[in-house]
Amino acid sequence: MRVKILSIGLPKKEVFLGKELTTGICKKPVDGPRLLTRQGFEGDGVGDLKYHGGSDKAVCVYSIDHYPWWERLLGITLPQAAFGENLSVEGMREEDVCIGDIYRIGTTEVQVSQPRQPCKTLAARYGREDFVKQVVDSGRTGFYFKVINEGRVQAGDEITLVQRDPRGVSITYANQIYHHDRKNREGIEKVLSVPALSASWQKSFQELQDKA
Repeated sequence: MRVKILSIGLPKKEVFLGKELTTGICKKPVDGPRLLTRQGFEGDGVGDLKYHGGSDKAVCVYSIDHYPWWERLLGITLPQAAFGENLSVEGMREEDVCIGDIYRIGTTEVQVSQPRQPCKTLAARYGREDFVKQVVDSGRTGFYFKVINEGRVQAGDEITLVQRDPRGVSITYANQIYHHDRKNREGIEKVLSVPALSASWQKSFQELQDKA
């Protein structure tokens, strides 16, 4: 497991599908080590603070191993940081990464907090109204880290598993319950049992539990 590309960017005006919006989704690769704090990378930002950013979602992570699959589906060559991720990584697929897992990257320690939920801005970037559904249905969503110990990270850093969460709730499993099996009370309770689950996903799953 390794960081292939580290990308950051502050929110700025972009034009997607003829509409102007302020977003930080078009991040650019950077060289050398970058400070990672509990709120995210220095010099990085998001446009929609309601749904992005914050300590639970300090680092957006996406597997670069998925890029060829998406390029075949979309018929395009994807740009770097194509999904607005900070870390484009090798060897970390959603079925193998569990909420609560702790990793060492550079001089930091980070913990998986929730799957990444694709948004309308991502769909607008590629001019595909169905793109959110495509990402969800594919299971190739990516995920977020929260920061346990601040430090510096750079492209090329090895990603080392420090501690596997004993509950074994993978990103794939959490996605399956949330998006496709919303009446599965046992599954909902299993996801909620993970102490590291982000506050926003705790709220969402508690709402599912109340309705199940």
